[in-house]
Amino acid sequence: MKLTLEALGSHLRQGKPAPAYLVSGDEDLLVGEAADAIRAAARAAGYGEREVHFPERVADWADIAASAGSMSLFGDRRVLEIRFSGKAGKEGGAALARLIETAGDDTLLLVITPRLEAAVQATAWVKAIEARGAWLPVWEVGRAGLEPTADALALLAARVEGNLLAAQQEIEKLRLLVPAGRLDAAAVMGAVVHSARYDVFALGEAVVTGDAVRAARVVAGLRGEGVEPTLVLWSLVRELRNMWSLRRGDDPARRPGPRLPPAQLAALERARPRAARLPFARLASRALRADRMIKGRLAGDPWDEMLLLCAEFCGTRLRGT
Repeated sequence: MKLTLEALGSHLRQGKPAPAYLVSGDEDLLVGEAADAIRAAARAAGYGEREVHFPERVADWADIAASAGSMSLFGDRRVLEIRFSGKAGKEGGAALARLIETAGDDTLLLVITPRLEAAVQATAWVKAIEARGAWLPVWEVGRAGLEPTADALALLAARVEGNLLAAQQEIEKLRLLVPAGRLDAAAVMGAVVHSARYDVFALGEAVVTGDAVRAARVVAGLRGEGVEPTLVLWSLVRELRNMWSLRRGDDPARRPGPRLPPAQLAALERARPRAARLPFARLASRALRADRMIKGRLAGDPWDEMLLLCAEFCGTRLRGT
């Protein structure tokens, strides 16, 4: 079958996921959100493991086939995720056809590619996914025929808070509700619902700036969206390390690894006075407790522990904990 972004949610809520999915498109955020939704549905259906492959050479397809044919280390059901350019070639196409045929109760196949050319759309492996599973082509976000004022743009951005999928949906709604032409803040206020997307980067920004209320709201949103607690803890520990570097007098712009965006560098620089006052030993202890809870080595709810970590990271003093 062929799915749209609008139909994906209802499809996944029907219960058992399809054995195979293809998500293709050049809108990275929309593709990522669609893949996140499929992974969440797979986890809810009992696919506890995830294996990701990035085939680039002919030999890589043989490795994927061998891995797919082996039993899971713990005998768990798993998501086999394959990300590539979309041009599989003869060997890749044959390997994908076999994987699609064998996908089912033990393995859910998730293929993610850029936008597929017409010739690729007609290949046997794409047709096989349509026959046994679902293909979700994600189209580019086009112009809406509206001329928004600066206030309207600011309000729309604040209401959808980084959620490109929600922004696209709200713009489509505005096209139906508002005549083409000038779009002011009043029209946006009347038509746009609050649909802020909570992500781990927003959480990092909240704890760095010391915004405890926003941090708690983002954690609750991430939990509600089914985000893995490991990823949430990673974000908090990353910012804890960044703040520790500030306390030592390091320049975050010169840190090893990927260069931080200018906005994040500016936020860290503004947080330098806070870094001198943070109880790093206590924060590290909380992070360790949350990690052990996630791994099942310590009784407790890791989400609750991460909320406490956020509160103390933001400067809130806790009693009796």
